[in-house]
Amino acid sequence: MLMNETPALAGADTARLSVPKIAVIAAAFVALLVLYWSTAVSMVAVWNSSDTFAHGYVIAPISLWLIWRRREVFARIPAAPYWPALGMLALCGGAWLLARAGEVQVVMQYAFVAMFPAVALAVLGRRLAGALAFPLLFLLFAVPFGEAFVQPLINFTADFTVAAVRATGIPVLRNGTLFELPTGNWSVVEACSGVRYLISSITLGCLYAYLSYRSIKRRVMFIALSVVVPIIANGLRAYMIVMIGHMSGMELATGVDHLIYGWLFFGLVMFIMFWIGSYWREDEAIPAPAGAASQAAATPSAGSVAGVAIGAVLVAALWPALGAVSDKAAYNPAPVRLDGARLASAPAGAPAWSPEFMAPDAALRGRYTAAGAPVHLNVLYYRNQGPDKRLISSVNRVDKRADNYRQTGSSGRIETIGGKPLALRETRVKGPDGNYLVWHSTWVDGRFLSNDYLGKLHQAKAKLMMHGDDGAAVMLATPLGEHPDAARATLRTFLEANLAPLQATLEAAREH
Repeated sequence: MLMNETPALAGADTARLSVPKIAVIAAAFVALLVLYWSTAVSMVAVWNSSDTFAHGYVIAPISLWLIWRRREVFARIPAAPYWPALGMLALCGGAWLLARAGEVQVVMQYAFVAMFPAVALAVLGRRLAGALAFPLLFLLFAVPFGEAFVQPLINFTADFTVAAVRATGIPVLRNGTLFELPTGNWSVVEACSGVRYLISSITLGCLYAYLSYRSIKRRVMFIALSVVVPIIANGLRAYMIVMIGHMSGMELATGVDHLIYGWLFFGLVMFIMFWIGSYWREDEAIPAPAGAASQAAATPSAGSVAGVAIGAVLVAALWPALGAVSDKAAYNPAPVRLDGARLASAPAGAPAWSPEFMAPDAALRGRYTAAGAPVHLNVLYYRNQGPDKRLISSVNRVDKRADNYRQTGSSGRIETIGGKPLALRETRVKGPDGNYLVWHSTWVDGRFLSNDYLGKLHQAKAKLMMHGDDGAAVMLATPLGEHPDAARATLRTFLEANLAPLQATLEAAREH
């Protein structure tokens, strides 16, 4: 009986996925890579530059291995072209184009990677692609995403650590993410946020859940556990590091050794989590293959597979072409000029405080006086933005770490200036020469915004409408002192006198 099944299965496999079909499918995937080569390169660049996302190199090999594990489905299910999937591919392409116009790299990367499952659905069909859904969707883990969680994780880690240390009976003086113990000072920074642990845990958790469980309920529960456990574990890790440093008089766990300890602790936590999860493991049931004759009759021709593959390549090629047309129409070769003479106040020198942003096309900087207090103004103007020059980017910071300025808190705020609401972000920055209160607003497509996501949408809209992508960051700071309301009054006074001239300066720069 076993000897009879093997030839049948082999014959079905040959009928299902012949060499011409494999060549057509592979060509469609290679075409995606060629058409969106710059986006693929941007992902690899992040993998190279950040240890947090170095796992991106192994995602595609793991995905291929998972497909190889399920290779019997190619013998059971025909590759039936599914034309409606081209609509899904078009949505991915539209999202890529919109993100490209707004210079949102992570959305471009997600849209690009999502095209691979969409093409697989088109050329393989709903049944076959559905049987390989997880290996195909696992490719999304190759996208270097997670920077958005850094600040919330920093805040949680600081809250957890301070609460745990105080519960131990040790007094703590806290200022944002900085806190002081009797034995020394501590700061929760990006490396302590636990984002690496979280991303690693979620990736491994999803893979483990897929390989170990069959029921959706168990998979979802384990994945949820892989999200919660590293966050709590990182809080415990930070607490134990602080306690080791405190108990040793700041001799231990204060340098590279606390990072090594962190990874050892994380590895132990993950091992325990997977070990416990193994008690609910469900073995995979292997379905019996259908008869070769009935399967071969339902197998579509290589020509029909080639037809949908060509359609997929044409749909995918549309969006880079539209992007090139948009770039050419929106490009403005004129140099940017910012005229500071329009301001109602005269500068008294260079600002003592400045942000850490990508190099702008033009800048207007100065130290002014309002309500008897100094106001440090920084206006950074951007045009023809790209990967190395962005108005809105996660690498742009109000605090300048190179000069030992650190952010200690930030929140949204609406101020009424000249009878009109002004959206801005209020940030407290601790520096070597004291504390500053910073107001920051982003000027995009002729309006001031405080939300980066809205800013990106307006930037994308302006570029796609051929208006260009001009925008500016407007930031002003004043010494915080003991009374924040007094500092706010100083900044408010400066804006009452200078917001309209600032807006006129930006509009004039945009029109030339």
